[in-house]
Amino acid sequence: MKIEVLSLFPECFKGFIESSMVARAINLGILKVDLINYRIFSQNKHRQVDDYPYGGFPGMVIQAEPVYKAISDLVQKSYAPVVYFTPQGRKLNQSILKYYATLPRVILLCGHYKEIDQRLRNLAVSDEISLGDYVLSGGEIPAMAFIDGVSRLLPGVLSDINSADSDSFSQEESALGFPCYTRPEKWMELNVPEELISGNHQKIAQWAKNQSYRLTLTRRPDLKSEK
Repeated sequence: MKIEVLSLFPECFKGFIESSMVARAINLGILKVDLINYRIFSQNKHRQVDDYPYGGFPGMVIQAEPVYKAISDLVQKSYAPVVYFTPQGRKLNQSILKYYATLPRVILLCGHYKEIDQRLRNLAVSDEISLGDYVLSGGEIPAMAFIDGVSRLLPGVLSDINSADSDSFSQEESALGFPCYTRPEKWMELNVPEELISGNHQKIAQWAKNQSYRLTLTRRPDLKSEK
């Protein structure tokens, strides 16, 4: 899979793509991440890409033209969906990550300042995604979350292919994951649940299902109410 990131601050991604599962995916040749600073597509002698918004509103808005040229340069040979990160977008979830993990290529557009000119969004953006109901300085952190979430779903990245299937939100029925335990069996007078050391796979599976349901009902009842 190839992910191309359009950002005014591509240096933010350096440590990120050199660490953990994303680095593993890249080193295995399963994932390729290209970082492009769309400032280089500005025709302004100072490489300026932002300007004041019409209407007299506060803040600065990224101009459509340099971003459009950057996207056009990437899609001139072959099409790829363009994902723009904005608080106005649909909230990122596991189903969205699963969908994009099936695609051979995607372009991630990171905004900055107030917003990107709406005309560019109407013309060139395929999907708009938000991390949640809050505002960040730019789209770089959401893009990292997207890349991390997608990369671990690519076949061959996780050493155990079943690991991602037991994560929160990974089953068809949206739910939180179950509590996890590792050695030692007893720590600070606290024991691992008996079911997990019973060796009875049916009993273990039922325990995991019950714990997942209980956690979801307690902490994210909205997931159950959506059914």
